[in-house]
Amino acid sequence: MGRVFVTGSTDGLGLAAARSLARAGHEVVLHARSRQRADAVSRLLPDARHVVIGDLSNANDVRSLASQVNDIGRMNAIIHNAGVYLQPDRGTTAEGHATTIAVNTLAPYMLTALIERPDRLVYLSSGMHRSGDSSLSDIDWQTRRWQASTAYSESKLHVAALAFAFARLWPDTLSNAVDPGWVPTKMGGPSATDDLEMGHQTQVWLAVQDDREAMTSGGYWYHRQHQQPSPAVRDVRFQDSLIQRLAEMTGVTLK
Repeated sequence: MGRVFVTGSTDGLGLAAARSLARAGHEVVLHARSRQRADAVSRLLPDARHVVIGDLSNANDVRSLASQVNDIGRMNAIIHNAGVYLQPDRGTTAEGHATTIAVNTLAPYMLTALIERPDRLVYLSSGMHRSGDSSLSDIDWQTRRWQASTAYSESKLHVAALAFAFARLWPDTLSNAVDPGWVPTKMGGPSATDDLEMGHQTQVWLAVQDDREAMTSGGYWYHRQHQQPSPAVRDVRFQDSLIQRLAEMTGVTLK
């Protein structure tokens, strides 16, 4: 049995994944944005061994989260599930970043860099990443007019590219991206038409299963089937430029 950290595990796909892992006997480390949400998820999933707390839109909280996870011990797998969807405006974090980029791109990058390297990394992307702009000239929406859908698509392009970059840079770690589909969670809404069960089970499968397909790296998955991502995801120059830009924005470099 493995120890698995799941970000954004108080509801939706993250909670579903955490429940599935706990039922299978894995040691689950939950993540909540606040103490109130941590107390709520502890009641929902009493079998979870640990809950770490931190707001992913705040860089100091992200650093604290990484320390909390490292204090627990080395993770076998990390599922970067947390994210925000269509934000009504750019917003401004404590560091001056757009909320969407802070939560969906900067936080998973920082956590990956700061947490002791696990055996497996799983990043939640989206089919919307294919409409994301691979230009990094205004990644933080400082000059462009805010477009919520475009910002979300770009952030999901970023995390997919990070998954492929880490598969290349860290050959001893299995790293993959997952498109869960349009599923009926609080984020997806009640009109969503995709399979919620397959949406979270693909994450779980890549995080802990030992069959041949799950033990591969550098894949983009939808319902346990390989899909072709945007060409930018596989572009090594884009991957390296993205990592360099994120390091500049966060002050955190990969080890």
